[in-house]
Amino acid sequence: MTSPHAAASPRAGLREWVGLAVLVMPILVVSMDMSVLYLALPSLTVDLQPSSAEQLWILDIYSFMLAGLLVTMGSLGDRIGTRRLLMIGSVVFGVASVLAAFSQNPESLIASRVLLGIGGATLAPSTLSLLRKLFVDPVQRGMAVGVWTAGFAGGGSFGPVVAGFLLEHFWWGSVFLINLPIMALLLVAAPLILPEAKNPDPGRFDLLAVAGSIVTMLALVFALKHTAQDGVDWQAGAALVVAAVVGTWFVRRQRASTHPIIDFPLFRNPAFSVAVIVILVSVFVIAGFNLLLSQFLQLVMGFSTLEAGLWSLIPAVATAVASLTAPFVMKRRPPSVILLGSICVAAVGAAVVGLVGLPGSVTTGAALAVLLCGMVIASLGVGTGTTLGSDRVLATAAPEKAGAAGAVSETGAELGGALGIAVLGSINLATYRLALGGDVPPDSTLAGVLSDPTTGPAVADRAREAYVDGMVAAAGATVGMLVVAGLVSAYLFRRAARTAAAEPERLPAA
Repeated sequence: MTSPHAAASPRAGLREWVGLAVLVMPILVVSMDMSVLYLALPSLTVDLQPSSAEQLWILDIYSFMLAGLLVTMGSLGDRIGTRRLLMIGSVVFGVASVLAAFSQNPESLIASRVLLGIGGATLAPSTLSLLRKLFVDPVQRGMAVGVWTAGFAGGGSFGPVVAGFLLEHFWWGSVFLINLPIMALLLVAAPLILPEAKNPDPGRFDLLAVAGSIVTMLALVFALKHTAQDGVDWQAGAALVVAAVVGTWFVRRQRASTHPIIDFPLFRNPAFSVAVIVILVSVFVIAGFNLLLSQFLQLVMGFSTLEAGLWSLIPAVATAVASLTAPFVMKRRPPSVILLGSICVAAVGAAVVGLVGLPGSVTTGAALAVLLCGMVIASLGVGTGTTLGSDRVLATAAPEKAGAAGAVSETGAELGGALGIAVLGSINLATYRLALGGDVPPDSTLAGVLSDPTTGPAVADRAREAYVDGMVAAAGATVGMLVVAGLVSAYLFRRAARTAAAEPERLPAA
């Protein structure tokens, strides 16, 4: 008879926890690089003189490459070793950071951002795979995933604050050079502390499937971002058609493959499927709301860039706290309850955000308090949901396929972020223009109206109120989306429970 102690999972020691600190460093940098360039754009525009189209490519190409390559890099890491891929990615990321900092023209900066996206795509799935290798004990793994999630959330929120400080004292290239010491420390520490993790029988690397996954993700993310910036047009439609056609071919090829890049049978497990759904909708909420919050703080409340960044830390701290405390909740409730509960909490937070227009004048502290209160509540749900979701993804997948599984969850997060910005940004803008009616040109934005010297105080106040109307509409749409996500998740869990209950009846009598 096997004793419980013999069957217990080995617990991590000091070396593993130091390894976690090493793994959080690159994910902090990857998430920071998603946001720092927004503040640096005005000053680099003065130096490099990019066209409006080049400005969009400078901002977006990083996330395009990140989303398009995550699945491929996750599968590649399982084949060549995730520690090796992590170190290769850190070199690419460091070199690209130097090239970006000293770019002399828009074309070289765009090329550098492409390299940054390639390097970033190697870092995220590699860190999750190595985390799975370091922490075998489920409780400790949950705590480690909470720290990892807090680092990812913290990087995205501290990015604007760090960028604001650097831009006040140095030139715009400094926002890229901040990556170098972290990448250097990672290169030194990784071979000393981190173990190697790879699939001993990875099979043939399907280059056609790799190309298909890249084309599908690039086309899909391009369509979402283009719709958010320019509305629905033929370019967005063509990109969606390409994504649908190539994506369908990719799924069919993967299902027929003996060594697929994505293990689609994992989605038959409701814990895995719901975990990916929760990660996607959680990042949808936080990315879309952060976009609305940053513009509200600067354009409606009139705060400076640095002040807006500091106010934005409040929901970020809530996300970090929820991520760090989620493992303790996981000890007391089953995953299905926590995953569904996190969606419900996020929906309540979104509903509170929808009350932002109630206090009267939209520029009062009461409106800001309501908005931040709603975002804090939503962030508590997001932090808990993403932590447990990432933990369930790692726990469900086989250890030798942890890199590919982690890449699936990260791809869900990237899609959620792109959808949040595209959908909520579009709803906000459409409602804003509808509320203003003929007071301003039909293609105007709040920033454009407020910067126009001919705009009078009355029109400026109407524009601010119209923007808040757009926030209310976006919050309402978010609540609806979360309700649908919750119902789908509950159905998946209930169907799995019915199937499990029916299994004994199908077994022949002894």
